[in-house]
Amino acid sequence: MTTNGSSKTVTIRVQRFNPDVDKKPYLKAYTVQITSDTTILDALAEIKATQDGSLTFRRSCRHAICGSCAMNVNGRNTLVCNQRVNAHLDKKEELTIRPLPYLPIIKDMVVDRTSFWTQYLRVKPWLVPPDDIPEKEFRMTPEEVKALHDAEKCIMCGACYSACTVTALNKNYIGPHALLKASLRVLDPRDSITSERLVEIASADGAYRCHTIFNCIDACPKKLNP
Repeated sequence: MTTNGSSKTVTIRVQRFNPDVDKKPYLKAYTVQITSDTTILDALAEIKATQDGSLTFRRSCRHAICGSCAMNVNGRNTLVCNQRVNAHLDKKEELTIRPLPYLPIIKDMVVDRTSFWTQYLRVKPWLVPPDDIPEKEFRMTPEEVKALHDAEKCIMCGACYSACTVTALNKNYIGPHALLKASLRVLDPRDSITSERLVEIASADGAYRCHTIFNCIDACPKKLNP
């Protein structure tokens, strides 16, 4: 590490993997100059812009809203757009970035989320209103609305899903993200297929497959409890 006033140079180790040329993933070290405000996403963007244009990762909003930039930093899943580099440096002033675990790697930090979306669709996460829709808006009590707030905060980043050791062993497991979205609809008085969703949740690879390890809660950037 070298320092220059309010900035310093640190080492960021990034897992690289291009299936067209690499037999297996490997770590590559980059030196990056940061300030106290530099996020991990900023550092990755700097590496891509000035050192290695082939580095591949997902990102979009940069404000922890879209969920695109979930990665594994020093062994823990997190969004990298709202995490400062300084907060994750070890004693050697280094940090290590890998893609979300337990998911097939497309290239570098980009993973294949097919299983994530497949399980999500099992619970039909969209609102299915009854046939007798009221002429005006649905009426809900403040308590009913409040019960939906937490689940609505989910940004579908995949951090919980790929932190779950059950999904690592069983790709048929419905996953914490789908359970959270199912709970949103089950609690919604405007929805009409609660019993159908509960059958799916209670299936062999549904909620009862959870081993209550709670990695999903630890990984969630919104601090939700599936």
